[in-house]
Formats: sequence, C-alpha cells, structure tokens
Amino acid sequence: MEGERQAPRETPWADAPQAAATDIGSANLPAVVTQGRALVRSQDLLGIERPSPLRRLTLWLRNCLALEAAYGHGFLFWPLLIGLGALLWFSQANPSDLAQNASLACVLCMAAYGARYRYPLLQAVAFAAGLLAVGAAAAALQTWRLDTVLIDAPVTTTITGVVQGREVDARGFWRYEVALLGTRAPAIFRRPERVMLLSRGRGPPVAIGRQIEGRARLSPPSGPALRGANDFAYDAYFAGIGAVGYFYGTPRDFGPAPAQGLLRETLMRIAILREAVGTHIRGLVGGPTGALAAALVTGEERAIDPALVEAMRLSGLGHVLAISGLNMALAAGTLLVGLRTGLSLLPGFAQRHPVKKIAAAGALLMVTLYMMIAGGAVSAVRSFVMIVVMLLAVFVDRPSISLRNIALSGLLILLVTPSAITGPGFQMSFAATLALVALYRRLDQPAEGREASALPVLRLVSPVWTGFVGLVLSSLIGGLSTLIYSAAHFHRLPAYGLIANVLALPVVGTVVMPGALIAMLLMPFGLDGPAWMAVALGLDWMNAVARTVAGWGGEVDTGRLAPMAFALVAVGGVLLCLLRTALALSGLLLILAGAIVAVLAQPSRPAMLVSEDGRLVALLAGGTAAVNRTKPPDFIYDQWRRALVIETTAAPLMLPALSLAIKAAAGPEHPAAQAKRQTGDTSASTKARREPPPLDLAAADQRLVALLAAAPPGRFACVAREWCAAVSVEGWRIVTLEDLRLSQAACLGADLVIAPGALRERPLCQAGPAAAATGATLRRSGALEIRAGPAAEPSAGGKPALRVFASVPDLTAPWARHRLYDWRTRQFALAAPPDPAAQNHDENNQDNLAPADGFAYDSQVE
Repeated sequence: MEGERQAPRETPWADAPQAAATDIGSANLPAVVTQGRALVRSQDLLGIERPSPLRRLTLWLRNCLALEAAYGHGFLFWPLLIGLGALLWFSQANPSDLAQNASLACVLCMAAYGARYRYPLLQAVAFAAGLLAVGAAAAALQTWRLDTVLIDAPVTTTITGVVQGREVDARGFWRYEVALLGTRAPAIFRRPERVMLLSRGRGPPVAIGRQIEGRARLSPPSGPALRGANDFAYDAYFAGIGAVGYFYGTPRDFGPAPAQGLLRETLMRIAILREAVGTHIRGLVGGPTGALAAALVTGEERAIDPALVEAMRLSGLGHVLAISGLNMALAAGTLLVGLRTGLSLLPGFAQRHPVKKIAAAGALLMVTLYMMIAGGAVSAVRSFVMIVVMLLAVFVDRPSISLRNIALSGLLILLVTPSAITGPGFQMSFAATLALVALYRRLDQPAEGREASALPVLRLVSPVWTGFVGLVLSSLIGGLSTLIYSAAHFHRLPAYGLIANVLALPVVGTVVMPGALIAMLLMPFGLDGPAWMAVALGLDWMNAVARTVAGWGGEVDTGRLAPMAFALVAVGGVLLCLLRTALALSGLLLILAGAIVAVLAQPSRPAMLVSEDGRLVALLAGGTAAVNRTKPPDFIYDQWRRALVIETTAAPLMLPALSLAIKAAAGPEHPAAQAKRQTGDTSASTKARREPPPLDLAAADQRLVALLAAAPPGRFACVAREWCAAVSVEGWRIVTLEDLRLSQAACLGADLVIAPGALRERPLCQAGPAAAATGATLRRSGALEIRAGPAAEPSAGGKPALRVFASVPDLTAPWARHRLYDWRTRQFALAAPPDPAAQNHDENNQDNLAPADGFAYDSQVE
C-alpha cells in the first residue's frame, strides 16, 4: 500500500533487534542514528557471527559521517572548497575563463541536485566539484573586474595626478597614493591609473584631494624574489596599484582637483578624516608610542620606528600592529559589554527593551566607523566582515561565536575577493579564529556535578584564574594554529611568542583598546587627552615586552617548506577543528604526516641566485652565500636569507689593481671648455663626469683570467664599475657585467654572463660558449634559481649543466603580462614562439623568456 513501509523479504539474514541504538555521541541528538546494525543468522539465533573487520570499519565510518551530517557540518566545508578552487585557478598557467567556470559550476550543481535522493555519494562529489568551480569562477570574475594596468618598464617622466591618500614615515618622508591624470616628457601610452610614490623632499606636503605634479621615477611592482615567494606584482594588481616609485625633489601643489564623482569624493573625505585623526593622536602622545597608538586606530604603520616594528615581529606581537580581528573584537566587545551594562542599570529599561540587541547595534555602528577610519585595509575589511556576521547573529537570537559564523564570513570574503586566499593575512587570521572557536566549543560543555564553591575567597579567585588560563590557552592555540603559515610565508618563527603574548595581551585587552575606544568617543568634545595618556602607558608596557623578548634572540629560521608538508598540515588543522566525532583524529594524522614530510623532504638549495634586476648574484654552498655586492639590498637579500637559511655572507674581494680603466693624461685645457668654466656653464663638465673612462679592451681577456683566479672557488672578485667574476664550486665561470664594453671578453671566457644593463632585445653573446642573462631576459623571467644538472662530457670539462628556473614561469597571468609589452611597438609579444624547431624550444613553453641567449628554462623545482 502506497505510503506504508513494505515488509522485508525472507532471506537467510535478518536484522537484529534494534533495542539499543548506536552509542557514538548520538545521545544528545534529536534523532536516533541506527547505522552499523549487527547481523545474525535466522536459523541459529544463538550463533552470532561478527562482521569482518573491514565491514565493521565501513559501518563505523558511515556512522561517523551520519553524525557529522546530523550536526550540520557540511556547510562548514563550503568556504574551504571555494577557496581551494580559487587557489587552483590562480596557480594554473592559462587558466580557464569566467564563462567556462560559471558554466561548469552550474552543470555540477544541477547534477548534484538531480542525484540528491538516489545517489547521495554522487551528489556529495558533484556538489564539492561545483564549489571548486564556483571558487574558480569567483577568481576569474575578480581578475576580469579589476583589470589593473601595470606599467611595463621603469621610466622617468613628469606626472600630474590627484592625491587620494598620503602617509608619513618615521623619517618624515611622505608616501602618496596618486590617481594619474597625465604624463609628459615622455608621455606614457599604457598609463596606470593609480601609483604609489615616495617624496624625500623637505618642502610642504601636498594635501589629500589636491593635484600634484613632479618629476618621478615609475617602476613596475617587483616579482617574487624566489620561485614560490610572495609576488608583489600580484598584490599590486589586486590592490589597483599600477606602479611604484619616487619623486625627484619635492612635488608641487598644482591646485584643486577636478570633480571626481560622488564615490571618490566620499573616499577622499574619509581619507582626510583618517589623516586628521592620526595627526591628532601623534601630536598628543608623541614619539614612537604616539605613532603606534595612531596605527592601532588608523592603520598608518609607516610612521612607527622600524626598530620597534622588527622587535614586535621577533617577539610574536606583530599581529597587534594590523587592524585585525583582535583589534576589532576587543573594540566591539568593549562597547557591546559596556553599552549593555549601562542600559541594564536604567530602571525598567531592560525589561521593556532588548538591551542586548541595542548594544549590538551600537557595536555594529562602531566597527563600521572603525573600518572606515582604518582606511579600508585588507585586514580591516576581513575583520569587519567577521565581526559584522557575529553581531548580526545577535539580532536573530543565534550564537554569535560559532563555526557557522566563521564559515559564513569566509564564504562572503572569498566570493567577493577570492585573491585573499593566497595571502598570509587571510590564512593566519581564519586559522587562528577557527582554532579558538573550536576550542571554545569543545570547552563550553556543562560539567555535571560541578557545584559552586561556598567560600567567598574562592569565588573571587576562580574568575581571575579562569581568565588567566583562558588567556594562556588562547595565546597557545592561536600561536600553534598559525605556525605552519608563518613558516610557509615568512620562513621564521618566534620562539618566545607565547611569553610575549601572555605578558602583553592582558594590557592590550584591558587598557589599550578600551582606552582607545573611550578616547575616540571623547575626541569630538576635545576631552580625549587623559584617555590617550592611559593608552600610552599600556603601549609603553607592550613595547618594553617586545624589546625584551626580541632581545632574547628567539627567532627560528625554518627555510622553505615542501608544498606537500604545508598542504597536509593545513588540511589536517581544518579537519581537527571542524569535525566533532572521532574523525577529527584524522586531522592529527595529517598534521603528523605533514611534520614528517617537512623534516624528511626539505627542498634543496639552488647553486646560484640572480635577482630580478640582475644586480645581485649569490653563489650558495652549504649555509654560506657569496655575493657580488659589498652591501646587498636588504629587501631582496633578507628574503633569500630566510628562505634558504643562509647563515654567513661572503663579501666580494675588491681588486682595483685589476681595473682596465685608462687614466687620461693631464694636458692644457681647451679654450672653449675654459670659457664655459669661467662663465659658470657646468653642463660640459657634468657630461664628462657621466661618461665612463676608456678601457684597455685588448687586455680584457688576461684580466678576466686573473680575476677568476684571484678569489677562492665559490667567491666573487670584483673591479668596481667594471665587472665581477667567480668560479662556483660546480666549476662554472660566472661573470657579472657593469660595463657592457667588456661583454665580448666575458662571453669568451665565462660559462654564464649576467648583464643587467643590456636592455635591448638582441643577443649579448653572439660569439663564445657562454649563456647570458640580460636585463631584457630578466624582465620576462624575473629572478632566477640555477641548479646543477647532469655532468657534461669529459671533453667539456665535466662541469654539470645549468638548470635555470624562472620565478615568473607564466607570462599569461594578468599580473605578469606587462612583462611582454614593448613600448616601442606598443604591442604585446607572443607568450611563446610558434616555431617548434626554435633553438631553445622547451616543452613548457618558456622559450620566450630568453630566446636569444641560450637559456632553456625548467618548470619543476626539486
């Protein structure tokens, strides 16, 4: 009969009576889960045959999955799958476009809907694949929507634009965010919309909303210093910044800006308010503490003393500097609790009105204003979304702190800005928040039989002790949950971060952030001075803790991690936090496996590194790096040092006696030059100083041999403003050129020539066996990692081959495509040459990186 359950057929097997339901955590569920039923033989009720171990394991697994589904944990994995889809899209070469990903997502979701009843496993697989496609579609949509124009090559030009934001640093220099209106001398045909420019001039700064004009040097954002390192061009693309650089001298105020539209006018007014608040705070507090207090409110970190910033990072307190979830949670929580407590004290008001929701509305307004004053930084917006979701949960009478709210926050952020998934800020913020909320959920279980203490002293001590234990546990869990991301992105760990956080965060939570909130509320009335003084005392304590802990020297350099180790630990941590049944232990197994892989499968060091501009070269042997610069640039070299755990640096041997410069003999001064000197015309003398001295090119071959023999293997010997040479431990002869007139001798006497000044698209080493990395090829390839390949034939000296790895292997990515643009022809070069028989043909289509100088680029890193 329709609507009634049919009787089971007579079979040799019958289901056992289900008097006792499954006892795996299902006692608190509204429905009884009846998976894993024992089977008995109907002919012999006394002879019970136990299922096989595989059968029991399968039944147990199905039971656990049913429990997880009953808890509603499927939604928690949505942002994980969407983020993974976006991450896969960003890491692909020639990724699929928006229409393809959107169509695929629709088809998969329709397939999942159609299989929802008959094929539950197929439904889960199709829906998971659909979420991956949704993440890829969101990534493609954001990339297409922004379409940021990145300048193709460094250029010096006169710019005119509108100041949209400015920030002063600790040295008193101003950094401007400028919306370009025009360029001249020369005019840039492919002009970026927004640029970041530093002014070292001591003249008066140009105000926000005014036009600015000046001679400036514009450069494209740099690529990764190593393959797999942070790509600053990627960050600039999604931040809308098309070029970075500096002004020559002090820029000029060019008058009021033209009409910018309602949205831009509103944003500029907010920027003016933000700058005024920061200036006011720095004026009241003063010194490094004042800069730090202003940074906690406005996010202006450049004015902080760099030594203090480094101390906070070494001590594990660097997260306090960012407008992160900690800052907003403390500010919102302070206002929420304070406003709710104050309204509850009004007679009869709490009985007539929902005090908690009114306080949540006030906190929501406050965090919105906080985010606007903070300048809309990425970390501030991410934290704002998380706090808003939690506060909105109060309005619908739902728990504000829950895993579903964390998942919903991540889902909103990834759908709008999926590029955040690749950054350490998003990963560390959500990892710490997820771990803390999961810990709160597991510890927030009522203890049966627990009775309140009858002693008044214990009643007073218990909350203090509970708060202290909670602080220590929160710092420990927050630090442990972000260790893998710190090691993967920054290649270092603060050894004493737990101690610093335990000593500093109570003061930050009880003095600094509440005091800053009170000060901001009193600022319109001019009564905020005493509150800022209290904030300064708390910050002075935090600064003392940071400097003391940093002085212990507890930084641990981890080096680069194997990608598999990072993936295993990250996924294992997510499973450990999201799952509630015994399946959560699978997360511990993955974390353990990732730790083993990290220890046993450490990436090998390359034999040689070349920076993106070609001016810094390092030969690596063990923990020592021999460089060709007496003072390597910190920005690049620090990334190399931490990623490859470089312990010592060998400076080059400077040998001026081997210089090829010919000193001109002193003679009578030409009458025309004498007349110009007497009239004050210095153009001729300036031009003469810029012209390089003549070189004895006939002796260049012999001098190169002497230069190669002057230094021990694995160390550079240099002649200033001419060249450097070294013999690597692999036997390669390396020459770096500063004077291109020595290129012929270098190509004949070296295995690899690096010439950053060769910017033309033409072969450098037309004669000789050497391969060459020029400024033109490095512009497309980015920084280089060179490893030793198979040994050559004995006739070739037995030296291993050069295996070259480009840090920018995919030139079709929108944030790398500017490297193919030729400003002379105003066209983009082909991403790969069409001729399959080209001399440097590579199956990975990377011939275009150096088509003229003999490089074949590898795409797989050991």
